[in-house]
Amino acid sequence: MTDETSSARNRLGDERADGGRVLAGRYRVGELIGRGGMASVYRGYDQTLGRDVAIKILKRDLASDSGFRTRFRLEAQAASRMANQAIVRVFDAGEDVAADVNGERPVPFIVMELVHGTLLKDIVARGPVPPAEAVRYVDGILEALEYSHRAGVVHRDIKPGNVMITDAGQVKVMDFGIARAVSDSSSTVAETTSILGTAAYFSPEQAKGEPVDARADVYSTGIVLYELLTGRPPFRGDSPVAVAYQHVSETPTPPSQANEASPRAFDPVVLRALAKDPYQRYPDAASFREALDAASDGKAPSKRELGALTSELYGPNPRQAAETARSLRQLSTDNTMTRTQSGPPVAWIWAGVALLAVLVASVLFWVVTSRPFEAVPASSRIVPDVSGMTLERATTELEGEDLSVVSEAEPSDTVAEGIVIETEPGAGESVSPETDITVVVSEGPRVSTVPALEGLTEESARRAIQEAGLVVGSITPQNDPELQADTVMAADVAGEEVAEGEEVPEGSTVNLTVASGRVTIVDYRENGTIEFAKGELEALGLTVEVIEDASCPANDAQVVKSQTPSAGDVPVRSTVELTYCVGEAG
Repeated sequence: MTDETSSARNRLGDERADGGRVLAGRYRVGELIGRGGMASVYRGYDQTLGRDVAIKILKRDLASDSGFRTRFRLEAQAASRMANQAIVRVFDAGEDVAADVNGERPVPFIVMELVHGTLLKDIVARGPVPPAEAVRYVDGILEALEYSHRAGVVHRDIKPGNVMITDAGQVKVMDFGIARAVSDSSSTVAETTSILGTAAYFSPEQAKGEPVDARADVYSTGIVLYELLTGRPPFRGDSPVAVAYQHVSETPTPPSQANEASPRAFDPVVLRALAKDPYQRYPDAASFREALDAASDGKAPSKRELGALTSELYGPNPRQAAETARSLRQLSTDNTMTRTQSGPPVAWIWAGVALLAVLVASVLFWVVTSRPFEAVPASSRIVPDVSGMTLERATTELEGEDLSVVSEAEPSDTVAEGIVIETEPGAGESVSPETDITVVVSEGPRVSTVPALEGLTEESARRAIQEAGLVVGSITPQNDPELQADTVMAADVAGEEVAEGEEVPEGSTVNLTVASGRVTIVDYRENGTIEFAKGELEALGLTVEVIEDASCPANDAQVVKSQTPSAGDVPVRSTVELTYCVGEAG
């Protein structure tokens, strides 16, 4: 029997032994639903809360390492504090014991949300996906990373196998915290590849065994986006070491060249995310999301622009990166060396001193420039940033962090009604579980009620407007035969007519239209008869006095000879004199 066959049978025996047991007297383990390099995942049932769950049980060989179990537990606790729709929720973590021929063995486990859907790696296995779908999947991954990075957790193992697409099409990212524990235990490619096993998605700094931060997740997400657009990762090789070498030293082919159906607008986004230098990548997941959204609607770059970007990001590597790449390549060939001297040459000694100096300087530079995440005690909660959300969504986010919500309304001229302005305590502050978080919600601008204005005199209307907390604007006179001068006819705010009782923003300017106390008459001389002119003038509310003039010959039409006053504006209800000829013809 070969060692591989024996190992497979032992693993199968462990999985069968774990299936059907009850962990911590609460979680009943059901059938196996997934297997990875670190653990096996079972369908489970929480007998206390009566719900279906997923239970991940650590492999026996890893569980035997007490240091790894401790890191596994601490990282699981960190993951359990994250509540976001794009993250598979971790409900609980613990450690049980199981008996075998060697005595009792520890059984570390994590209880998670049971998600029904399809792994993203199964979707990618079918070939490239449409660009719109690729953007939606990656946007969901970045949403999860944006949330986790704010909570101080770097995933370190973003790959299609850790992303689930639910039956409803929602993106769910898994294995937060576990990837960090694995990275701490096996930080270089030269160590156990059965644990790492995902070199295709490593960032260059992970491949070199250097400290990593949130930008490593940005790189891995860029690899996932590349694979979604082209159907394959940018770097492939016969071994994890060969792939890691390419991560450190090779320039990726733009997605549009690997797959003609991939829009060229996404090439700069992918190349920026895959920059070898972390400082040349997007600084965080939010910046990546913004660039991805812009590319979805943007124009394709020219070959000159793309060439300039490629030269900027993938120009000649520094000597240190080349040396690291060379050492990685050697790992996959010959790991032995014949010693021909009794001691190292002096040149080797000085080279070792120089290398040590470079390492010390690099560590100091990283400590000074990086922003390490602060560990959050298990007994504390970090208040999430819910400003800009609706009250309903903010409540869900806060309650997901085991915090209580107390809403408070506040007027705001800048924040729309129903949207959260801020919280007290503020976002990012550390508080105890069940702490009351006051959520300040905008009720829109302060408003004033328009008083009764129509029919008032201008002076009375001015006084009423000021008493209502409003401002008097322009006064526009308008002729009206039925109203006395200075009588308010109508009011408007910003050109929109308003009536008594309407609510307008406090401090709004109210414009008034008031009666001028005058009406306009035309010239009826020589163009109208007495009867016609009299009818029109009386319709305007004016009094007409008809005067006969015997000094001029009469005419049958009785045409107006003169009028007083003449054409123009006259006071309302005033008298107009009309004269016509009644004399005999000569």
